[in-house]
Amino acid sequence: MNTLTKVIIGIIVVFFIAKTCSRSESSSGAKTFQKSPVDELIKGMNNEQNFSIILLDMDANESSDDYRHQYQVLIQRPDTVLEQKLDWKKVSATFFSQNMNNMGMEIASKKDGVVTKQAVPAGYNHYVGNEKYGRWENRGGSSFWAFYGQYAFMSHMFNMGSYRRSYYNDYRGGGYYGSSRGYYGPRGGSPVYGTKSYTSSGSGSSSKWGSKPSTFKDNVRSRVSRSASASRARSSAKTTRSSSRYRTSSTRSRSGGFGK
Repeated sequence: MNTLTKVIIGIIVVFFIAKTCSRSESSSGAKTFQKSPVDELIKGMNNEQNFSIILLDMDANESSDDYRHQYQVLIQRPDTVLEQKLDWKKVSATFFSQNMNNMGMEIASKKDGVVTKQAVPAGYNHYVGNEKYGRWENRGGSSFWAFYGQYAFMSHMFNMGSYRRSYYNDYRGGGYYGSSRGYYGPRGGSPVYGTKSYTSSGSGSSSKWGSKPSTFKDNVRSRVSRSASASRARSSAKTTRSSSRYRTSSTRSRSGGFGK
């Protein structure tokens, strides 16, 4: 067997082992990855070009790892806006932890066919600033968004009180728009948007989560945070072991593939 033949055989062996490891890792990843209800909703509305998914409420069982979300879906059509409050959906501790500060906010949307997963004030991506639905009005020296009469229900539905133009401009021009960074209000101050502000007034205060005592919320927050950290640690350990096995297999194939 000449040298060229040995080299070719060695390359084939390395390629075969690499492909086998890749398939094994992909299979393992498929088993551990868990889609959230939001992912499923996005998939189910694949034919829609414009929609919003709002985290309307959340709840947890203090004595077990049972976490749930309730979503509100808005689908934008040329001549109307369809709105639906969905049944409660069970979510993982990790996903619950990721969204504990996002109640009352839009956590996913699709605009002109492009999907974005970002926590922003409800209405920001489709309706506020869109002259089809309202206009900016000056009141007391500041500018606020006002929905037209036929869309006035949105102001109550979003439970956002007033939309300040300065906050909206900060969102659009401060590096948040189109990114994955959540927007809770101007930097340097207390959050204007999100769970705390949403549950302190309007319909948010009478929600399941809004009616829970602070001790309950703190206990749940601590529990899901620990669970999420443990999940990330397990995932990291699996990735490290898989990478180590791949490097070992690859090294062995190179050292033994040339006919020694």
